[in-house]
Amino acid sequence: MTFSHTLVSRSLSACAPVALALASLSPSVAIAQDGNGPAPAVATQLPRTAVPSHYRIKVVPDAANLTFTGEASIDVDVKEATDSLTLNAADLDITSATIAMGRKRAIKGTVALDKDAQTATITFGKALKPGKYSLSFVYSGVISQQANGLFALDYTDSAGAAKRALFTQFEAPDARRFVPSWDEPSYKATFDLSVVVPAGQMAVSNMPVASMKRAEKDGANLVTFETSPKMSSYLLFLGMGELERMTAKSGDTEVGVVTGKGNVQKAQLALDASVEILPWFEEYFGVPYPLPKLDNVAGPGQSQFFSAMENWGAIFTFERTLLVDPKSTSEGMKRRVYEVAAHEIAHQWFGNLVTMSWWDDLWLNEGFASWMATKVTDVMKPEWEMLLTRVDGRERAMSLDAYKTTHPVVQEIKTVEAVNQAFDAITYNKGEAVITMFESFSGDDAWREGIRAYMKKHAYGNTVTSDLWSAVEAAGAAGLSEIAHDFTTQPGIPLVTVGAAQCANGMTTLSLSQGEFSRDMKEAKDEAPLKWHVPIKAQVTGHEAKNMILEGTGTLQLPGCGSYVVNLGQAGYYRSLYPAANVTALAKDFTKLASIDQSGLLADNWQLGLGGYQPMAQALDLLDAVPQDASDVILAAVPDYLEATYGTFEGDEANQKRLLAYTSKKLTPVLGRIGYDAQEGEGAQVPLLRQSLVSALGRMGDPAVVAEARRRFDALSANPEALDGPLKFVWLGIVAQNADQATWDMLRSMANSSTIAVEKAQLFSLLGRAKDEKLSAQALDLALTDEPGKTTSAAIVASVAVDHDMQAVDFVLANREKYEALIDVSARTQAMSRLGGGSADLAMADKLNAYADQYLTPESRKVTDRSIAAIKARAATRARVKPEIVSWLDKKTSRKR
Repeated sequence: MTFSHTLVSRSLSACAPVALALASLSPSVAIAQDGNGPAPAVATQLPRTAVPSHYRIKVVPDAANLTFTGEASIDVDVKEATDSLTLNAADLDITSATIAMGRKRAIKGTVALDKDAQTATITFGKALKPGKYSLSFVYSGVISQQANGLFALDYTDSAGAAKRALFTQFEAPDARRFVPSWDEPSYKATFDLSVVVPAGQMAVSNMPVASMKRAEKDGANLVTFETSPKMSSYLLFLGMGELERMTAKSGDTEVGVVTGKGNVQKAQLALDASVEILPWFEEYFGVPYPLPKLDNVAGPGQSQFFSAMENWGAIFTFERTLLVDPKSTSEGMKRRVYEVAAHEIAHQWFGNLVTMSWWDDLWLNEGFASWMATKVTDVMKPEWEMLLTRVDGRERAMSLDAYKTTHPVVQEIKTVEAVNQAFDAITYNKGEAVITMFESFSGDDAWREGIRAYMKKHAYGNTVTSDLWSAVEAAGAAGLSEIAHDFTTQPGIPLVTVGAAQCANGMTTLSLSQGEFSRDMKEAKDEAPLKWHVPIKAQVTGHEAKNMILEGTGTLQLPGCGSYVVNLGQAGYYRSLYPAANVTALAKDFTKLASIDQSGLLADNWQLGLGGYQPMAQALDLLDAVPQDASDVILAAVPDYLEATYGTFEGDEANQKRLLAYTSKKLTPVLGRIGYDAQEGEGAQVPLLRQSLVSALGRMGDPAVVAEARRRFDALSANPEALDGPLKFVWLGIVAQNADQATWDMLRSMANSSTIAVEKAQLFSLLGRAKDEKLSAQALDLALTDEPGKTTSAAIVASVAVDHDMQAVDFVLANREKYEALIDVSARTQAMSRLGGGSADLAMADKLNAYADQYLTPESRKVTDRSIAAIKARAATRARVKPEIVSWLDKKTSRKR
């Protein structure tokens, strides 16, 4: 699954959980199994008395009334004598439950639903002997208007008509809202799914259609799909509505994209990506894609929790992350469409074919899918330089991992809510970062051969983390398990410090020591850091690289003398702290470094300055030294740092003006060189550079950029296509930020008149971006109406929170139940922290804490506690670094005089 997150900022700027019965053994020592229920040491919420092998499900949706009825027959193997069976069910009304062995007469059961545990226990009045049975249900359920279980998405088609489509979202544990089931990853089974589909609509599922026949009335059809492969319940999928499909072939696999009618051509990039990516993965994994088809299904609307889901053979992706409109889609979003498709296709192996045994090892799904997506995208689109994005991903992970509220990659999951909260930057981005390090340590060949052996051995089964390390070590990566254990079972960030560098006889000797980087426990971690086996790859600029494993302290000899890098290629998951003299030397040699090392150097020094490990001036000097002829991808990163510095002085207009003047002077020549509009023959990274420059300068209030945005917006009255192009919503964002009442009203009118679902949602969201608090208040009030659409309203509130986080949080607290109805069940306990978590105001920390005390449990408040920790650290950091930044600015100004 691709989860929705806000990219990590460089700025200084409720319900009871469902208890799960955990096995006492650590997940790292659990035994992998074949998908026939959990192994003895694997956690489960359910009694181990029965295991399903096959489901036959028929559903009849009533989309207009947001309900459905269902019938299910489940083949189960009862393992021990019992008079009852317990399985998962949530928001279902079970009217009948029976069980039969073979041709024997069915026994009627009595159903007891446990809403808190999300289970149904069927008692039969007499003991069932061990053996194979058929367990049948007749039941009904609700169709949600948020992305949980079977849900509805409303939209307006290109003709302006109101439409409703239905889809399913079952990860983490929401198949139980669709069918009574053993809704845990270890209970793998095959599925036969049938659905009654209204006339004129298409239905799509994991497998191709096996049969379609006329239903009893109203011209509806009973569509039955082919039997699925053996899989976990969360991978089952159903979508239906006025849809259309476009296909291509990748070997023997039919690859398709499914959209609302009239939109399928906008999915061409996603289709092309799938055709390119699928055979590369087949070769890399050494296992052919096992299903006859692979669809990517586009849904209108959005979720505050996720962007796409890897249902086997039927990926679901919200339209904004799948459709490309040449009139408005940015270059950055085009690349995200490709990368998200790659991520979800990678899951067809990592997650679907081989599945984690329990949610503790969720990172086996998500970290590997993220890593594979970057890898294949870099192969297929080398001009995008995708490997450089791993530095950004590492920074997202470290933005959580630097606080005491972090957690290990392999984490203990005890509740359903904890499963939902596990979809975070540690699982995805730290997962990808440490995998990158492990591959670098193992070597490409051993790593790939280990993964191939792992896939073949555990196909259609479940695994734990240690199974993978065993496979890669067996392929030749001796010593991997020790390193991998350190980085996946304990939290935190190693800090590699160069104490001294001595050059003699053409060799540089580095004295290295290991500590732990922290943003809120620096003194404690300096005294008692965690320890890792850290793979080091270092190089004197322009000379041969050397490797070592650092345990505590050590020395490393490098050929050559001069500036040096101790995380060459940025494959290591650690921070590098250099003597000031080396930072100065690296600034002089900046363009001699590979782009990925330039990116890592900027990121490390920025965070080391914020963390108090070195003066902030070192990071600012390094940024200042980035030349205007640096690579486009590095120049595109500079505005983010400068905008973050600007945000540090929130409420200090005088110093913000000084920083804007510096930023404009540094960046405007670059923008002048590339222009506001695309030029024929420009480099592949120039569109992203342009987007970065215009966005940052516009948000900071650069007069020339703000005026250009207004000029283009005003031209709409004479030419409705005046803003069309990849920066359309960048320009509109700048206009919205500076809107007066008339402009705000015009944006609202544009949103209401748009017949393009993605554009409509984006325009409504922009209404929350106004700096004027009177207008942002109007946006919040609008969010509680039906005008924006059920899945867009929460995005408006999130937009308000960008510049008015206290206003947004206060509004949600005053309208909590109404707001929670606008977001996925899985996101509700995290929503408040997402709105207020970027603050540097201690009053926000107090407010979030009070909210958590009142509405959350110790388990469900973990994300909120992370936000509180970050707010407190951010407030302390700003107080410390502001004088340093002002002093730096003073020196820059005096030098220029």
